[in-house]
Amino acid sequence: MLQIGPHQFSDEDVISTLRAGPALFDLVTDGLRADAVAAVSPHRDRALDVLDDRAEDHAVALATFWLEWRAAMAAVRATGALGPSDVATVTGLFRSDGGVPKLPVEHLVVSHGGVVGDRQEDRHNHGRPWQGLCMWSTDVIDDFRRLGHPLAPGLAGENISITGLSWPRVRPGVLLRLGDVLAEVTAYAVPCQKNAAWFVDGRFDAMHHRHGPVSRIYALVLEPGTINVGDPVLMETTGSA
Repeated sequence: MLQIGPHQFSDEDVISTLRAGPALFDLVTDGLRADAVAAVSPHRDRALDVLDDRAEDHAVALATFWLEWRAAMAAVRATGALGPSDVATVTGLFRSDGGVPKLPVEHLVVSHGGVVGDRQEDRHNHGRPWQGLCMWSTDVIDDFRRLGHPLAPGLAGENISITGLSWPRVRPGVLLRLGDVLAEVTAYAVPCQKNAAWFVDGRFDAMHHRHGPVSRIYALVLEPGTINVGDPVLMETTGSA
């Protein structure tokens, strides 16, 4: 087990995070203005240099990548490219002992590793520290339901349903304060076959981020605590974490 700050990585987490490294940097800058892309560039260059040599020492490679990736997201916030802060509401909380759907609860206890008592059946694709929380928008779910998809909060495996945020703005680099918890959005959750039942004709790919701001998002837990249904959500778009 490798420890970086308060976050623990299994051997498989280390390898899969390094493998995902270039794509994670792509998500940070996708669609942003030139000054934000330029702010990320030196961090990306240093990270990709060490990823090229990752076979020699995975621990050193991950530590360097982690530092540069987190710094890249902070650099984007510092440019102001993520727009103004916003406020919304936690309207659903969910966990399970593995698989989907996740079941509703009134509150979640969150550690640096994610939701206490929540488990992922597929640890090959889920459960890394930067996937500590999975969140989705009830506004996006409502849009899908209007198209005839039999979705509902929690069915697709999210831990937290949020109502009232402009979902196109919830992207890697944004900070979310939910109850006591502070989290940093890191990536989009790629859908899998287990979610086919919630979509007409099994077309679960409809919620892939390649189709626009429709995806669930993953977040890294920076400050653990408790989240309750009805808690405010503060989206912070500037400052360090």
